[in-house]
Amino acid sequence: MFKKNLIVFLFGILIFPINFQAQTRWVINSNAGITWNATEKLPHNDHIEMSGKQVSVVLRYGVTSTGAFTLNKSMVWPLLRTIPNNTHASLMRRSDWNPLSIITVNGRSFSAEKVNEITLNGTLTVQSSFAMDGAANLQVIREYIPSVDQPALIENYTIINKTKKQVSIEIPAVRFVVNTDKTKGVDGSYRIETSIDTEGSFILKANDTLFFTSTIAAYKLNQPTIAFNGNTEKKKRVDLVSQWMNNLVLETPNDVIDRMFAFSKIRAAESIFETRGGPMHGPGGESYYAAIWANDQAEYINPYFPFLGYEYGNASALNAYNHFARFMNNEWKAIPSSIIAEGLDIWNGAGDRGDAAMIAYGAARYALARSNKDEALKLWPLIEWCLQFSERKLNKEGVVKSDADELEGRFPSGEANLCTSSLHYDALISAAYLCKDIGMGAKSAGYFKRAATLRNAIEKYFGAEVEGFKTYAYYKGNNVLRSWICMPLTVGIDERATATLDALFSPRLWTTNGLLTQAGSETFWDRSTLYALRGAYAVGETKRATEFLDYYSKMRLLGNHVPYAIEAWPEGSQRHLSAESALYGRIITEGMFGIRPTGLKTFTITPRLPKDWNFMNLRKIHAFGACFDLEVKRMDNQRIQVKLIQSNNSKIFKIKDGNSLKMNVK
Repeated sequence: MFKKNLIVFLFGILIFPINFQAQTRWVINSNAGITWNATEKLPHNDHIEMSGKQVSVVLRYGVTSTGAFTLNKSMVWPLLRTIPNNTHASLMRRSDWNPLSIITVNGRSFSAEKVNEITLNGTLTVQSSFAMDGAANLQVIREYIPSVDQPALIENYTIINKTKKQVSIEIPAVRFVVNTDKTKGVDGSYRIETSIDTEGSFILKANDTLFFTSTIAAYKLNQPTIAFNGNTEKKKRVDLVSQWMNNLVLETPNDVIDRMFAFSKIRAAESIFETRGGPMHGPGGESYYAAIWANDQAEYINPYFPFLGYEYGNASALNAYNHFARFMNNEWKAIPSSIIAEGLDIWNGAGDRGDAAMIAYGAARYALARSNKDEALKLWPLIEWCLQFSERKLNKEGVVKSDADELEGRFPSGEANLCTSSLHYDALISAAYLCKDIGMGAKSAGYFKRAATLRNAIEKYFGAEVEGFKTYAYYKGNNVLRSWICMPLTVGIDERATATLDALFSPRLWTTNGLLTQAGSETFWDRSTLYALRGAYAVGETKRATEFLDYYSKMRLLGNHVPYAIEAWPEGSQRHLSAESALYGRIITEGMFGIRPTGLKTFTITPRLPKDWNFMNLRKIHAFGACFDLEVKRMDNQRIQVKLIQSNNSKIFKIKDGNSLKMNVK
């Protein structure tokens, strides 16, 4: 067995990083975005989701073998509910209508397109040239922008005459209106409008420019049509993206990781919808809107929002926990996995997935990082109820039972799974810290004691040799490696860290697309890959973590399907679900920088500075009631310097590489 394990270890660690090279198509540009030279590697197709408070759109775009641009717009209006009003009941329409198809140049349609480049940076921008009779080298710039706060996709078009002759442009009046079937809408019929804001004949002299905007919008019948200004809508989107980009800024010697981190904030923060039940963060993916989940929202993204300095994100987090709190009960029935339909209904089709552990884990971490005592006191009954629920589900061996896990039966999870108990363990620790700062310090020792007991139970119940690795069985009797064996590492349980990482990064689990859900399968979910990378940093496997993070970031940011973390494959066709991008961000905050909340104003930091990096900085961190920077600099092979900068004050600490620091912010 030792020989087998050694062979796997050597293959996985020494050979894998050399053989698996991320194939890239895009490059990082100088304007905080990424660009594809679309004259190469044709044909190619991809898809990206973008969202605003009242709309989401999946753009399925591509360039043909002849260089022409193709686009199918999948529109989603989460606030226009359809019947039955369930999880998937957002008004949706797909359209490949192209405004350029009805515009003439010198009396002829646009033709002979050659896309020059496509750029992503919170918007999709396409630059093309058209070699046409009488209008050689006519250039067109298309910009696709989800409205920040209105139910519309904005399409801005700029036509530039690069010839030495004048050209004639004709734009017909366009306003298509469809009233949907009133029997299929919760509010009856909805009105979908497609329009162009410009019409008439125009003469473009050499180097002249013509700008116009096309929109696809949807309304309830009693709502007035909005007159959109394309430049105004673009500015609102650019300003909002800039706000996200300029807070929680990562600076390292690795430009790809820096840019992937920056992009992850866009997708994580944009998918919040202004529902009748308050702001609700939704996963997206043409399926999950105006609803919240105990994993995606309560566990994955809500603890991250305080760090972003995005108040609407914090409002959505608090709103989500308040919705879950509605379902606390004296009969100790499980809180539903999902609250759907703008808060009017629930989904609990998989039974208890360990949702109470997910909620307690996320709510306690959110409360600590948010550093708002009033909010923390309001959240405390929910945290305490969820902890008690999980305690009532302990089996005779002392680990938490649940009907399923977050994969909802797609793969077996037994009577008790490693995820649920790991989350409950971390929630107990966070609750112990929180107690001290909200006037309930007498309870703190009890929570720490229960966490220690659970940690021992996790080792005894789940600790096992699986496929030659002394790691964890995901559930009792499990004899095939599973990606979620990474969970203990992310919550500070490190007894089996080395063997667990050997298993995770071995060819049995790691593939060109990250971790397989189960060894021998073809299914992968990014969320477990993202947890595993965070866990690798958390337990000090910095070299391996950085190698695999660099590979993963190049693939997701600059590869063939960009620019965000994805949900899964083959399920969902690698949708850009929103909360996965928050999990990428937490690799940096909790993994690489090792930030662990310990109070409303305190945290520990365990920097994991890669040996070949001289520095890493995280700037404009909005957490613990403050805005501050962390600068980490290598002094020598053994020591690093950590600088905490707040306002005009700074504190400098010198520690041995791998050690932790206690931090206090004012």
